[in-house]
Amino acid sequence: MCIDNYTNPRQRQLFKNIIYVGALAHLLSMEFEVLTNMVKEQFAKKEKLIEPNIKALELGFHYAREHYPDTCGLSVSRSDNVGDAILIDGNSATGLGAVYGGATVVGWYPITPSTSVIEAFEKYCRQYRVEEDTGKNKFAILQAEDELSAIGMAIGGNWMGARAFTATSGPGLSLMSEFLGLAYFAEIPLVLVDVQRSGPSTGMPTRTQQSDVISAAYASHGDTKHVCFFPCDPADCFEMTAQAFDIAERLQTPVIILSDLDLGMNDGMSRPFVWDDNKDYDRGKVLNADDLDNLQQRWGRYKDIDGDGIGYRTYPGTHPTKGAYFTRGSSHDEFAAYTEDSSVYEENMERLVLKWETAKEIAPHPQIKYRDKKSKVAAIFYGTTAQASYEALDGLAADGVKINTCRIKSFPFHPDIGQFIEEHDTVYLIEQNRDAQMRTLLINEFNIGTKRLQSILNIDGMPMRARRIKRKIERMLNGESVSPFTTANSSVEGVKS
Repeated sequence: MCIDNYTNPRQRQLFKNIIYVGALAHLLSMEFEVLTNMVKEQFAKKEKLIEPNIKALELGFHYAREHYPDTCGLSVSRSDNVGDAILIDGNSATGLGAVYGGATVVGWYPITPSTSVIEAFEKYCRQYRVEEDTGKNKFAILQAEDELSAIGMAIGGNWMGARAFTATSGPGLSLMSEFLGLAYFAEIPLVLVDVQRSGPSTGMPTRTQQSDVISAAYASHGDTKHVCFFPCDPADCFEMTAQAFDIAERLQTPVIILSDLDLGMNDGMSRPFVWDDNKDYDRGKVLNADDLDNLQQRWGRYKDIDGDGIGYRTYPGTHPTKGAYFTRGSSHDEFAAYTEDSSVYEENMERLVLKWETAKEIAPHPQIKYRDKKSKVAAIFYGTTAQASYEALDGLAADGVKINTCRIKSFPFHPDIGQFIEEHDTVYLIEQNRDAQMRTLLINEFNIGTKRLQSILNIDGMPMRARRIKRKIERMLNGESVSPFTTANSSVEGVKS
């Protein structure tokens, strides 16, 4: 049909999808006028594209009506019963969250599916970060030559006192690993958005997965741990991104937001975004010139004065004679001086552990729901598995099987998660990766046995499906020995986690 009706080779490729939509309009009894109006709105500034797109819709619609006069029995109709919900994709919400979170600097390198995070950030910056009087930009977006340069720019921006971030996906996260270690050890704030896709290597760049959990949590060599957020919908993307800048500065450490392709690039219904215009940003422990003049003791960049593992820092140029220090990735004492003294190194590393304990209380807490206080069966999920998991577990509850739930929102894990696991004999871990990465992280961090945690996994690159979760749990509750994978074509049968 494309070959017969279009001479332009590119149009022959592109309009296949539009013909398909036109056919669906008949099969699903959709209002055809709605689709044609959407085309006119979409290409209002490119009028020459309106006619060929509508032609493609008509080709598909008339073909389906002629060859399949009976519809498929399902219908799609408009509804105004959406309340105050909005329609937006997660990457746009993340970009807007970065603006509201105070970000002004981005270093980035394009990679699917994170590129639109930066595009959205730039779009919103041009609305909200331009001086009205002069027209000057109050933001800097720097496209680097590679991922290493991109994260280096973001670290440099934060070191100078700006709120800076970068965005990438799995392959980029791998390349950024060394710089993440520098930011962790030198204690420089940083926000990194990782929109996950199917791996390993290039994998399936246009398919979704939750496969960067371990690599993000422990990124870089040596003993490193990074704060991670797990948004589940666009509203989460907005709120958690804004919050990430506060927590990164308060803890003086990287915060990694683990979104994914399904959430990032697909439009979805979301609760409205909420923002308090009276909010003050938490810049953490930053000394100004007066603070330095009034100190009663020698200032040390990595001194733990308050017992929370977090030192006081300064911005470059704060004071003409005080507050300067070397920012180094090599071993250092509390005054930022290089050292190979074993005891000093050990004290510094133990202080970072104390800071990690502080992070447990200020990172987003888990969302725990007890459907039946007496139930010894529970489910844990995170990120975009949440919506399918809630739907599946609601279905089981309707059948009389009440399973308690815990949605993990961040790493490090709050102690309530460990207690929740201990309260149950069986805990289903629902996630989208082959190797049950969140399960591994929980076992490692809480030092718990493996038998209690049973994996339910999806690795086909498509979003998690509620009916498959429900079916899998039903079979496991019946004592069947089944594969942990929900993928329809999985051949790995008879395998227990």
